Amino acid sequence: MSSGTLRKRLLLVIALAAVGLAVYVAGRRSSSSQTAENPLAPDFSLNDVEGHRIALSAHRGKVVLLNFWATWCEPCRKEIPRFIEFQNQYGPRGLQVLGISLDDDSKPVYKFRNEFKVNYPIAIGNANLAESYGGVLGLPISFVNDPQGRIIVKHIGAVDLSKIEQEIQGLLPQSGNPAPGSGV
Repeated sequence: MSSGTLRKRLLLVIALAAVGLAVYVAGRRSSSSQTAENPLAPDFSLNDVEGHRIALSAHRGKVVLLNFWATWCEPCRKEIPRFIEFQNQYGPRGLQVLGISLDDDSKPVYKFRNEFKVNYPIAIGNANLAESYGGVLGLPISFVNDPQGRIIVKHIGAVDLSKIEQEIQGLLPQSGNPAPGSGV
């Protein structure tokens, strides 16, 4: 192994360790933070892993759990099975989970989606989208948006998923009243 290759690998390990530390510190400070003004979530239109367009605005009227993640992120991989459950359980009541992968290539995302049987759309994000959401310095980052498209809560790093579930439940109509446009 050449010294140049060894140096590149060492720099990659250091960078990954720095990102991991930043996520840990941010998560320890505050696993979630209420937004004071509840701004509208920045709209986007991206391709999913199969090439179909996904627009955030197409989900107005629903509670949206927007999750920035990557296939190499271990905390991300641990929370996605719960997000699949959330989509199954609360989708008929008006929840839409949307995944935004920050992987550099769609191939591992496509493979991951099929392996984990992800039941919600996954788009391939980019630096501009991440910046429009305040910058994504570590993963995972999840936003809970109300049916009007406002950001209600931003979760940084690994969080207690029962807390996110409670937030979702609080925004959804009661179980006897399906959300408009849910087809139920």
